[in-house]
Amino acid sequence: MKKVILSVAVVSALFAGTAAKAQLIDEQNVTVTMDLQPILQLNMNGSQNIDFVFDQISEYVGGITQYGATALSVSSTVSWDLYAAGFSSASAAGVAADQLIWDNQVTYGSGTDGNAVTSLPLTLLELRQDKANPNGNAGAGTTVDYSSAFLVGSAAIGANNIYATSNPYTRPAAGSKYIAGGTADTESLPGGTYLVTQNSLVGANSPYYYTIDYRIVPGLPAIFPNASEAQTLGGNNTNAGDLVSQAFSGGTADYAKPGVYTMNVKYVLVENE
Repeated sequence: MKKVILSVAVVSALFAGTAAKAQLIDEQNVTVTMDLQPILQLNMNGSQNIDFVFDQISEYVGGITQYGATALSVSSTVSWDLYAAGFSSASAAGVAADQLIWDNQVTYGSGTDGNAVTSLPLTLLELRQDKANPNGNAGAGTTVDYSSAFLVGSAAIGANNIYATSNPYTRPAAGSKYIAGGTADTESLPGGTYLVTQNSLVGANSPYYYTIDYRIVPGLPAIFPNASEAQTLGGNNTNAGDLVSQAFSGGTADYAKPGVYTMNVKYVLVENE
């Protein structure tokens, strides 16, 4: 009897010890990686060809305006700036600022009038954006965007002339026009999108959405009186220190030769540096 009791006690103790040491653990690890790719997305709605056909005297005198021809919308994960750059194949690298001209594709007639020139300044094209640059720092006497209303007369010069360059990928210098943002870090816009409410603004009302008007005023004769001070045909701009475009002779009665002229407007969305 005593032997049986002893045997049970030993077996119980053996099972108890085995249970205390029977816990097994196995594990596998998963590495989680997050890759935040920078996104700069610029959408453009509107025709890729903006045509100005001047076939009426009234159009020469009053110009032609293409309203709301281009709509630009921005979505970005990084701080950004947006600018427009006017350029052409005739405005090659190294060409002086007063020699940035349109490409002359066709000339009409066989006239040999020495005052009829084909070197037309890029800055005769005027832009207007629907809302002001949210963060542009004007500085003294500079216009930092294209939000000014189209005007006539001397007040129109410089306010809306497109930023002309031989290299559209070189961002405008301080004091030059930006649609949004500028050269300084404090002038850039933060990441965001026109699709999401930002400061109670969304869609076309937000600082991530702009519509662009275009205007050309040839004048009569066609001397483009609204072109910027540095690029007016024949020195017809009366402001002091004016230059003239390539092949223009200052002070003479130069005018644009009838024909077909083309230039390119590139809208560039760039990460703020």
